[in-house]
Amino acid sequence: MGPGEGGPYSPYSAGGATSGPESLAGLGAGQGASGPVAILLPFSGRYAAVAEPMFQAAELALSGPGAPPLLKQDTGGTPQGAAAAVQAALRSGARLILGPLTAPETNAAASVAAASGVPMLAFTNDPAVARPGVWTLGITPGEQVRNLVGAAQRQGRTRFAALLPDSAFGRLMAQALADATRAAALPPPAIRFHSGGMASINQTARALSDYAGRWGPIERKMREARASGTAAGRREAAALRKSVPPPPPFDALLLADTGVALEELSAVLAYYVVGPPSVRIMGPALWADPASGSRHLPGAWFVQPASDSRAGFVSAYTQRYGNPPPGIADLAYDAGGLALVAARAGYGADALTQARGFSGADGWLVLLADGHVRRGLGVFAVGGPSGPRLVQPPPVSPGAAV
Repeated sequence: MGPGEGGPYSPYSAGGATSGPESLAGLGAGQGASGPVAILLPFSGRYAAVAEPMFQAAELALSGPGAPPLLKQDTGGTPQGAAAAVQAALRSGARLILGPLTAPETNAAASVAAASGVPMLAFTNDPAVARPGVWTLGITPGEQVRNLVGAAQRQGRTRFAALLPDSAFGRLMAQALADATRAAALPPPAIRFHSGGMASINQTARALSDYAGRWGPIERKMREARASGTAAGRREAAALRKSVPPPPPFDALLLADTGVALEELSAVLAYYVVGPPSVRIMGPALWADPASGSRHLPGAWFVQPASDSRAGFVSAYTQRYGNPPPGIADLAYDAGGLALVAARAGYGADALTQARGFSGADGWLVLLADGHVRRGLGVFAVGGPSGPRLVQPPPVSPGAAV
């Protein structure tokens, strides 16, 4: 990914600056470490394919001299399995929990860990499970949408709307948009949900875009021209049919679908003339993966960490394990680095909530006392064969973030 329309790209380098984020790469545990760290992942079950590379990433982060031992616990991908896994980890003396992967697993494990006063660095991106002592390392809908709204607002866009799946993720994205526009003192967004399938997507998109109101006056003139019964009237009707209706009543549209639903949605939006330049299309970080179907919306925006941030991790992981890590492994690598930070301080939670933050595989992050996590994310546009195009680079440090 190279520089794009947002100007020159100059990512933050942790270096030796004392006021900037502390690098999580190459940390040693020092003399404070006492007791192991446990990682809870679904080594069996529905999400087993992602568990091993995530474990390897955490193992890599904790492979240096003086690092605490890493205990491997299988959750089976279920809340019951997560509760049993954290109990086993605590019996083995774990002082810090990395994981689990999903929100239901995290809820089940968090209550057990909290009763023992053991902090947890969970991999979910569901902000509802964040609480003191339980941090959500996944890039939350709130973080994603806040960055998108800010970038769109800087381009002069002020009227936001959303067409979202009626699902847990769709509802989270909707709430994030309502929160972000309110915080930016913008008008409340128009939000509609579809139930899946072409019929629902078509009906919802037509209503949200006010296609009848936009096309209606043109259609009326066409009928009048045809009703004249003259050759001139027929020519006028034919010319009117090629007219472009006025823009919809919003200038930025948030989506959250992937796969087949996104392909269907892209076709429907094109039919109802919803898209650039009058409307900025925006979507989730999932769109960074070409398999998401985002290629059907070239130029649409999404957020993700800047690729330069993870180059060192990718190189070290590939050298050790023989293949590059999947994106989700970044969370486990950073969690391993944060475990070293906590270990140096005897696993005190205060060590994790430094205002200066940390520089990890996915750029800088700051762990807040309430369990939420702030991240430095870039805004990218869906590109062609050369990949996404950088629109807005991440803030260089937490203090520079808006």
